[in-house]
Amino acid sequence: MLYAFAFERLGVVASDLYFLDPNPGPGQEGPERGVRMEVRFFDQPHQEGSVYASRPIVAGRPIWRVDLLESVDRPGSLDRAHHHPRMTGWEPGGRQFVPELSADPLGWVEQRLENVEEIVKSGGVDESELGPHDIEQIRAARGEILDSIRRLLDGVSSGLLALPPDEAAGRTLIRESWL
Repeated sequence: MLYAFAFERLGVVASDLYFLDPNPGPGQEGPERGVRMEVRFFDQPHQEGSVYASRPIVAGRPIWRVDLLESVDRPGSLDRAHHHPRMTGWEPGGRQFVPELSADPLGWVEQRLENVEEIVKSGGVDESELGPHDIEQIRAARGEILDSIRRLLDGVSSGLLALPPDEAAGRTLIRESWL
């Protein structure tokens, strides 16, 4: 499932995630699942057709990512929750573990969205790349964004979301998610 909140130039996307990586690092062996949220640039390319035609929407380059993940064999633990304060192109920097993120994930994300200008700054983005109201609009929408994350987390804990693919047997790398 994918949620998208697009404003002028920036937006927020959130999705459930199932991930299997054979080399995740010490203490992170085995599959993980949860919710991924990113702050991204959005674009509206030129629209073909009439004024009534559907408009193309592009969720572009990410500037910040938070992964509210847990080991599949430790449901409810959020033992792998982390964030990536800086992205290089489409690639994340290293995982940054913050104890408060596992203890109160929604509170921690809310604080970041309250101070979204810090996300932009730590992501190495020049404010001239933003729309004039992006910061205020993301801050104003944080309740809706947090509600979508809460619904995704509920779907993961109920077993409806963040599921491995049916054909997972024998595969060593799996990412099932929109993000």
